[in-house]
Amino acid sequence: MKNRLFSALTLISAIVIFAGTGHAGSPQTGTPGGLKVAFNGDMPMTGQDANGNLIGTDGSLMVLIAENLGLKVEPHLMEWSAEIQSTKQGKTDIMHGAMGWIESRTKIMLLTDPIYYFGTAATMKKENNWTTFADMKGRCVSTVSGFTLVPELKSVEGIGEVKLYDTTDGALRDLIAGRCDMALLDPPLIQLAINENPDWNLQQVAIEPEPDKYPIMSQKYNVIFGINKELTELHDAVNEQIAKIWADCLNVKSMAKFGLSDKSWFDPPASEVNIRIGVDRPNDWNAPNGDHCF
Repeated sequence: MKNRLFSALTLISAIVIFAGTGHAGSPQTGTPGGLKVAFNGDMPMTGQDANGNLIGTDGSLMVLIAENLGLKVEPHLMEWSAEIQSTKQGKTDIMHGAMGWIESRTKIMLLTDPIYYFGTAATMKKENNWTTFADMKGRCVSTVSGFTLVPELKSVEGIGEVKLYDTTDGALRDLIAGRCDMALLDPPLIQLAINENPDWNLQQVAIEPEPDKYPIMSQKYNVIFGINKELTELHDAVNEQIAKIWADCLNVKSMAKFGLSDKSWFDPPASEVNIRIGVDRPNDWNAPNGDHCF
């Protein structure tokens, strides 16, 4: 009787311990066995389905990574600027949604390896063909509050007005209505929106780089996930999963579902100097590319 009782208590203790620690081998997060994910709901990068599951080019990869690490995703919807503060403060473990790498962010978060790349593009009516920073002279240019490029955009020589919005929707509505001339927004989101709404009469065009004057807006970004600075184990584990995603072309397949199949999304910046070397990556680090997927 005592042996049976001892065995039962031992089994119950083991179950309690396992339930409290999550999947065996899972990296440490703010909540054992869970992954609190900040996102802003801007598709095609990230959103939720009818059951509350994360979806999108970035969201589906986040779910895959979490599953492979034995973590249960807990989505937290918020505005873009709030995502950064939430992850920095540890209210969420990780954030995502076309987030570009810049050096200043390495001081407040751990930034992963890229899942794809994009540069600065301007959205405008099809009858216009503004492709340079000089074309912004005297014109209204809109973007989203909290975007990295905001201070630099305000410094463009002769720019007419910089309108800031809490969401992409607001910027697009004013652009379509003619209340602003062009918008600098997330290229994946805008390209999908244009593809699905030809009646908007909008186009997205690349802006010619001027790195000496506007280095932030002239670079091609590493699109990454941001992780709370204390969660180094999670950062390393996520990077291992991202390497597998590139190897199996899962990011390419994820983007293709939304009509974003151009190879340029998977080509790293064409620069002699890798800007992450010596900042948050070692000297022998190479940016991944998708050459083998095409």
